Amino acid sequence: MPAATPAPSAATPAVLTARALLLDMDGTLVNSDAVVERIWRSWAERHGLDGDEVMEVVHGRQGHASMAVLLPDRPMERNLADNARMLAEETADMDGVVEIPGATAFLASLRGLPHALVTSADAPLATARMAAAGLPLPEVRVTAEAVGASKPDPEGFLKGAAELGVDPADCVVFEDSGAGIAAGRAAGMRVVGIGPRAGLHGPDVVVRDLTQVKVEPLADGTIRLTIG
Repeated sequence: MPAATPAPSAATPAVLTARALLLDMDGTLVNSDAVVERIWRSWAERHGLDGDEVMEVVHGRQGHASMAVLLPDRPMERNLADNARMLAEETADMDGVVEIPGATAFLASLRGLPHALVTSADAPLATARMAAAGLPLPEVRVTAEAVGASKPDPEGFLKGAAELGVDPADCVVFEDSGAGIAAGRAAGMRVVGIGPRAGLHGPDVVVRDLTQVKVEPLADGTIRLTIG
């Protein structure tokens, strides 16, 4: 398994090597916080829940999984129906959706290198949000429809690694949420945390945004990441 140097500092950036990169979308490549706040705070109000407490739960998870945490006694059938409606609302609402700084250049640097999008969004929402942010969709995508369990379950990341033909230990995950970081760790992968949310959940390395990540393909087929 490739090793990591210590966490980045102003004097010494971190260096990771990998054979594939697995990328979350919301909060990692795309800033969709404005939409997520609108949709979920409205949902919280309808169900008599505290909006701030709801927002602590929803990042990184599929909607029905968040509902199961927040309303543990509610039948899953209702959560799934509610989630389908909310996905449609989110897909129709792109107001305020923008790229995370550095995402365009970061994705451009991955052309020809093994990487996949692993997101809790379904395919229509992922397509809409990446387009709204002006970002290209990676060829390999693991969306909500492709998995039976939501993050923090590692299924999505393990499936992404399998589709790329890379051992999980040779993958690096890029994530912003507690659920996503936990999923990456459970998959046996190293995790680069993106943004202030990530720093609360113990990734291997934390950066402000993707402008702090440099990608370099090496002659042996590995990818060197300079972070910080």
